[in-house]
Amino acid sequence: MYGSVMPGRRPGAFSRTRRKGASVRSASATGVAIVITAILLSGCGASTAETRDQATFGGGNAVPEAETSGEATPLPRATSSVRHARTRKPKVKPTPDARRALARRSPSGLPSAATTGVPDGTPLTVVTGDQVFSGNGQTVVGKDFHGFVKVTGNDITFRNCVFRGRATSRNAALLDTEDGSGTIVEDSEFVPSNPSATIDGIWAKNTKIYRSDIHGSVDGVKAFSDTLVQDSYIHDMKRFGSDPNQGGGATHNDGVQSFGDIARVTLRHNTIDMSGLKDANAAYQSSARDSLIEGNFLDGGGCTLNFSHKDAGTSISGIRVVGNRFGRHSFYQCPILLSTKSFLSQNSGNVWKDTGEAIPAPQRHD
Repeated sequence: MYGSVMPGRRPGAFSRTRRKGASVRSASATGVAIVITAILLSGCGASTAETRDQATFGGGNAVPEAETSGEATPLPRATSSVRHARTRKPKVKPTPDARRALARRSPSGLPSAATTGVPDGTPLTVVTGDQVFSGNGQTVVGKDFHGFVKVTGNDITFRNCVFRGRATSRNAALLDTEDGSGTIVEDSEFVPSNPSATIDGIWAKNTKIYRSDIHGSVDGVKAFSDTLVQDSYIHDMKRFGSDPNQGGGATHNDGVQSFGDIARVTLRHNTIDMSGLKDANAAYQSSARDSLIEGNFLDGGGCTLNFSHKDAGTSISGIRVVGNRFGRHSFYQCPILLSTKSFLSQNSGNVWKDTGEAIPAPQRHD
């Protein structure tokens, strides 16, 4: 912030002319006397604050004495002859994370294929076979994983990676961080090479996921406690007519799903679009407490957001749904569904994307 000037104060000092033969000291004293006299006589001169500053910042230059006509000599306008010192804020360099986020910001404001996943032109190294990362503090960059990836270590970062998995009949995720802590995923893509009814994109616990493109699996993310999904694009999930997890019925597709005994899941500024999938369940199906759904575009499913206490076995609360935009492709025209023991602590700023009008109140039933 630049140096400030008090109200009524003009920066700088008057430009004054020194009389011949007069000393600087006597000239300054005469100048002060004339200024005060001018105020008393005219009643319409400079304000007291201005006069005080003019006298203080005179710089030793005297104002010529008044004529003996009895009229006050008009005061000259202030001119800036003293340059004030400026105090500049130190420049703060953006962090690498902030620079990456800024470089990939979508003109529409919504995450899309153009702003998520591995940036074009990034070199990738193919890694074949299942991988386990146990060493703490690793940063893994530019890998194309053809196999399932599991994290058991702490503070591991994956950046500019593609996760493809492999063929399997067991339940699996392309990336599983449940046994790790502090995992970070940035600018990565999750797309199964061999889609099946048992493969999800990510199983995440104590994990932060940024700018990722997640598609082609049954669920995009199974979000366990302390998971953040931000600036990501979850879309085009894969439906199967027979799923062993559904008793042989069709898959139960969700963009993101959280079970009971889970807390502190945050979905912030994502596009979670299930509108292209027939019979999708929800953009977010949750039994988690103390969660935040903020600033997303959400569409599709029977009801787009579906909060149910049944999997938790008790009531769930502390859920905030704030500032989201909704599409109109939910099967029941139902942006939010609450079970009879699910409670929102905040429900505000949620609108239809096409009109900006507020969405209807949540439906409530089991």
